[in-house]
Amino acid sequence: MKHFLVALFLLAGLTLIGCGSSSHASNINGNWNATLTDSSNNPVFTFGTSLNVNGDGSLSISNFKFTSASPCFTAASTETGSFTLSGDFNGNVNGSFGFTVLSANPSGNTLTLNGTANGNTITGQWTLSGNGCTGSGTFNMTKI
Repeated sequence: MKHFLVALFLLAGLTLIGCGSSSHASNINGNWNATLTDSSNNPVFTFGTSLNVNGDGSLSISNFKFTSASPCFTAASTETGSFTLSGDFNGNVNGSFGFTVLSANPSGNTLTLNGTANGNTITGQWTLSGNGCTGSGTFNMTKI
C-alpha cells in the first residue's frame, strides 16, 4: 500500500510538472496577415509578417511587408511589438497585443495597433499619425 501511494504521488507530480511547463506563447509564433479597416469598414492597410514571442513578452518581428500601396509608408520601416499572456492556458492563447510600425521616410509616420489575441486571431484598434497621414479604425490579424 505504501508503494502504491508513493507511485500515485509521483505520477501526480509529473503530471503537474508537464502541465506547468507547456508554453502556449508559441501559438502566437508564426506567420500572420492583417487587415486594417476604417470606420466604414473599408480596407486601409494590409500587411503580412512573422511574429515570435520572446521570454520577456517582446516580439521579434521579421518578414514585415505591406501588401497594400500607401504613400504613408513608401520607404523601409521599423516594427516593434509586445504580447502579454493572460486568461486560459488550456491550449487557448489570450493576451494583450501591441504593435508599432515607424516609417523610415522623413515624415516619421507611425502606425500603432493595440488589441487582444485569442487563439489564431488578434483584433483591436489602430491609429496612424504623422505628417499628412492620419487615420484610425479596427484591425483583424489571422495566423496563416
